[in-house]
Amino acid sequence: MLKFRLGGVDGAHAYLTARAIQRSTASEFGVGYYRGAGMLSGRVVIPIHDEHGQLVAYAGRSVDGREPRYRFPAGFGKSQVLFNFHRAAATAGDTVIVVEGFFDCLRIGQAGWESVVALLGTELYEHPAELLRARFGRVRLMLDGDEAGRLGRDRVAARLRNRCEVGVIKLPEGEQPDQLPEGELRRLIERAMRS
Repeated sequence: MLKFRLGGVDGAHAYLTARAIQRSTASEFGVGYYRGAGMLSGRVVIPIHDEHGQLVAYAGRSVDGREPRYRFPAGFGKSQVLFNFHRAAATAGDTVIVVEGFFDCLRIGQAGWESVVALLGTELYEHPAELLRARFGRVRLMLDGDEAGRLGRDRVAARLRNRCEVGVIKLPEGEQPDQLPEGELRRLIERAMRS
């Protein structure tokens, strides 16, 4: 658990607006541009919580092309965390959407589906897999529509199938959930939830 919280983050920064993140969504998730000192200075910061809702880290997203694109604290094990799991687990339903990245998660939440988690990549490791299997009976995979996303989707599905119902929300070739218009996101999700 972190012993501090970053203050003064700007949830209305132009980078978030360009990625179609509304101020209300940025506020709900605590996401915003950070002008303070340290390794996250000049980046969009994204708070990461564990399954109990405890703040464990901040990720910093470059907004100006600087590398690395995402910066995590030294020693942070992103393979052990499902981004947004604590919020998804608090919903009443039995179905969760699994995506790759932070912004996919933000956009799907913004489109009205609160039960969504992000892998922070295309792999699902044992601890996060156990969290999903213990809480949800139905998992809908919505990984990117590229080769890495399709291969990752197949690996994740194989890891989950023995304990829950797994379905796939297919994206157009080369597309990512956060790149789709909100109406199209809603249609894809609604269709998947009926199947």
